[in-house]
Amino acid sequence: MNESEGYGRPGIAGSGAIACGVAATASALGEVRLLARSDQSAWRAEERAETECKKVEGGAAGRIRVTTNVSDLADCDLIVESVKEDLDVKVELMRTLGDVGEADLATTTSSLPVRELGERCGHANRLFGLHVFNPVQRMELVELCLPDGLRPGVADRARAWCAALEKTPVEVPDQPGFVVNRLLFPYLFDAVRLLERTGMPEADVDACMHLGAGHPMGPLRLLDFIGLDVAAAISQSLFDDTGEDRYRAPGLIESMIGEGKLGRKSGAGFYEYGD
Repeated sequence: MNESEGYGRPGIAGSGAIACGVAATASALGEVRLLARSDQSAWRAEERAETECKKVEGGAAGRIRVTTNVSDLADCDLIVESVKEDLDVKVELMRTLGDVGEADLATTTSSLPVRELGERCGHANRLFGLHVFNPVQRMELVELCLPDGLRPGVADRARAWCAALEKTPVEVPDQPGFVVNRLLFPYLFDAVRLLERTGMPEADVDACMHLGAGHPMGPLRLLDFIGLDVAAAISQSLFDDTGEDRYRAPGLIESMIGEGKLGRKSGAGFYEYGD
């Protein structure tokens, strides 16, 4: 284990944008294992990781080994879970990852309680929250959630790895949504409600916040970037935890999901997206 960098043999479980972004960023430090669930997912992950590595200084696609065999992660000293935001799916995967070796475990969840994930998968003393932001290679923040009861050294290794990745870790409480999503989603949903109420063009709503508040992108385009289905799943976790209506996804979002308009990834959301 590389003490100055926290971890020297990281593995990433997942093949989506966040998983490949973390793998590409970590490839600047050394070799990385990337676990995909199928041959097709592995093929897509290889292509995506290669693209992401070009955006990372020192990134090297040749250092990323993509596999569909979980046993290939047995000698990793850290395994980062990055799959869909579903409690049961994450618990089952974390149970498998924890049983394959003795690595520290991290979850990239943005809306689920980390301690509960750890307890349900049977590895609570090894699991911490590592909420990175998309696009990983550009976003500096990591919401680092370190529940009570972690085995000695996990917290220090987690902090060191974030620093080695040139990210800024901010330790956050173990609550659904941590800090960013807890504050962000009421704002995003208010923008949708304003759109419904006023009939303003989407681009005008976004321009007001982009140009007037200095945001990198407006709230409606950001929802498209996140994915409306992902936003709805996060909002449900926040509502279940708080019971506050401001965390309920507006009806327009639910209607758009029903129509298959999930945002940029589906080609249409509040905006249309070409190939």
